[in-house]
Amino acid sequence: MHIDVIQWLHTLPAEAIYAAVLLVIGLESLGIPLPGEITLTSAALLASHNIANPWIIWAVAATGAIVGDSIGYYIGRTQGRKFLKVLSRWFPKHVNQHTIKLAEKAFQRFGAKTVFFGRFVAVLRIFAGPLAGILRMPYRRFLFANALGGIVWSGVVVWIVYLLGRVAEIWLHRLSWIVFVFCLLLGIFASLAFKEGYKKYLEKQG
Repeated sequence: MHIDVIQWLHTLPAEAIYAAVLLVIGLESLGIPLPGEITLTSAALLASHNIANPWIIWAVAATGAIVGDSIGYYIGRTQGRKFLKVLSRWFPKHVNQHTIKLAEKAFQRFGAKTVFFGRFVAVLRIFAGPLAGILRMPYRRFLFANALGGIVWSGVVVWIVYLLGRVAEIWLHRLSWIVFVFCLLLGIFASLAFKEGYKKYLEKQG
C-alpha cells in the first residue's frame, strides 16, 4: 500500500512542531547535547511543504537559543565547573575534557565572537552559555552576541532549508531523486568539512 508521507505530515499540528523546536534548541543551548540543528532543519523542511509557518519557526528557534544560552550562562556563573562535570557524567561522548578544552580555547582567543560564531558549530553551541558564565563574561556583552548569533543562525538555517525545499518540490518533478540526493549529500559534506576544519584550527591554536 502506498503511503503519501507528505500528506501524513500535514496531519501533525503545527503547534507541536513549534514546541519541539523551542524545547530542543533551548535545552541544547543550555548545555545539553541534543540535535538542535537537525530539529530546526526538519521543521524548516516541513514548513516548505506548508505544514508549519517558517516565520514562527524562526521566532521560536531564536527564542530557544537566546533563553537557553542565558540560562546556561546563569548556571555557569553560579555553579561554575560543577555543571560541566555533571554533564560530562551524563553525556561523556559530547561533554568531556577534549571538547571543553576546545571551547575554552575559542573563548580565550575570540572572546564574545565565540558566542556569535559558536552558534554555527555544534561543540561551541553547547558550551557557549555555561562557559561564558564560568569565565565571567559581562552579561550585557554576552547577551548581545548571544541574541545576534541566535537570530542569525536560526534565520540562515530556516530560510535556506525552506527555500531549497520549495525549489526541490518544484524541480523533483523534472529531476531524478539521484540528483536531489547528491545535492543534499554535498551540502551535508560541506557543512561537516567546515566544522571539522574549524575544530582542527582551534586545536592548532593550543
